[in-house]
Amino acid sequence: MSIIIPANSAVGGGFNVDNSLRFNSGSSEYLNKTFGTPTSNQKCTYSGWTKRSKITDAGGQYLLTYYGNYSNAMYFNGAGTGVGSNDQFVLYCDPTIRFYTNRLFRDPSAWYHVVVAIDTTQGTASNRVKIYINGVRETSFLTETYPSQNGTLAGLFGGTGAAHNIGRGQATGANSYFGGYMSEIAFIDGLQLDPTSFGEFDEDSGVWKPIDVSGLTFGNNGFYQQYKQSGTGTNASGLGADTSGNDNHFAVNNLTAVDQSTDTCTNNFATINPLNVPSSNLPTFSEGNLVSITNTSTGSYKWGGCTTIGMTSGKFYCEAKATIDSTYSRNVIGITGDSANLARTNGTILNTTASCGYYSSNGSVAYNGAGDVSGYNTSYATGDIIGIAFDLDNGKLYFSKNGTFLNSGNPTSGSTGTGAVSINAASTTPDGAYFFAQSDDTGTSSPSKFEFNFGSPSYAISSGNADGSGFGNFEYAVPSGYFALCTKNLAEYG
Repeated sequence: MSIIIPANSAVGGGFNVDNSLRFNSGSSEYLNKTFGTPTSNQKCTYSGWTKRSKITDAGGQYLLTYYGNYSNAMYFNGAGTGVGSNDQFVLYCDPTIRFYTNRLFRDPSAWYHVVVAIDTTQGTASNRVKIYINGVRETSFLTETYPSQNGTLAGLFGGTGAAHNIGRGQATGANSYFGGYMSEIAFIDGLQLDPTSFGEFDEDSGVWKPIDVSGLTFGNNGFYQQYKQSGTGTNASGLGADTSGNDNHFAVNNLTAVDQSTDTCTNNFATINPLNVPSSNLPTFSEGNLVSITNTSTGSYKWGGCTTIGMTSGKFYCEAKATIDSTYSRNVIGITGDSANLARTNGTILNTTASCGYYSSNGSVAYNGAGDVSGYNTSYATGDIIGIAFDLDNGKLYFSKNGTFLNSGNPTSGSTGTGAVSINAASTTPDGAYFFAQSDDTGTSSPSKFEFNFGSPSYAISSGNADGSGFGNFEYAVPSGYFALCTKNLAEYG
């Protein structure tokens, strides 16, 4: 199970990235553009940050393709896309460039920085193509094919006459759309650059982080996508806007303003973890792992997942929009300190362990393996937004419905815990940390569905409320002293 805990988070300094673009692989979401004459068809550099949501996808997960020829692409491998294993990084550019890494990239909590730098004029073959992940050059490959010296690559990224796609797969066969987040996409036409043109190692944490690239020379077909705008037009106000100065704006396909995210490579927000799941009765995740649906099988309670970020101290807040209808009828949301066991057993957060707390759609609230607590009994329906305020410092858990806390709860009451349920100290949890989590509460085939908002929502917010640090976008006011679950807040308050 891959998670982020306070020990491996860092306070980001220097250059900050404000936005990313969230791609939902099931919705045919992508950007595309057809280019004119390049500065060079021998030299180019791609740089981009990505956080994967869909792991081990049979169709592959495509970052960038030259759509006129499906053989020109960079992607994370799938079982149906070629040789090797799921989740290798693959560069397949013209028949003369083929690379499959031995290393696998399966961490849905991590931002990866990918740099591909090509220069066919180099005398040494190994210098003609360089691949870097998080500032380190990849040198171990299952397949490693370099172009001939001075080769002219008809299918080079940035080339003439065919559509280039961000987030979309090959032209023939089943299209493979990317599922996850992208930010800081830069393409340099005419130069082979090192990763230090795009990032640096933090001197305190040693973590690879982005730097300002706006001063680079981008070349004729170069572009820089920062996702600062939220429009759907092919212009400077669109999601595919080019901020390099070249006005190489990409067309927007099936993406909207709600797909503009603040989950970035400099402030990583929690999502639901697709790795911490049972071996059967698997939940379904979408929208950057912010929408979770439990399995429809009958029998045991079904696990809907928990966050990629764990909490050991501090005060954190999240929201989730419920769907309650004839299909999704038994929703349960809350926190757990025993997520690994619950996932293994396909158990529920209802009453499996003594380190949990939940709020069910039928109105019941319970905690620490005990029965329902009196004084709550407020059901919720489709469209209702459930808030969770978790005070780990005092072991108090509060639930709200559409901005009103249950049982006259007051999340700022500290150790008094007005209207709260009391949760065991984090140090006693089997996982050593707490996680926001979801399940259903029935053994029937009725699943549970929530659209989570840990500060970067997958649904439209009508009001807009940030936490005390200025992070997050919530429907209702964040209680004083509580924070969105992201790495900057985790490092400061967790």
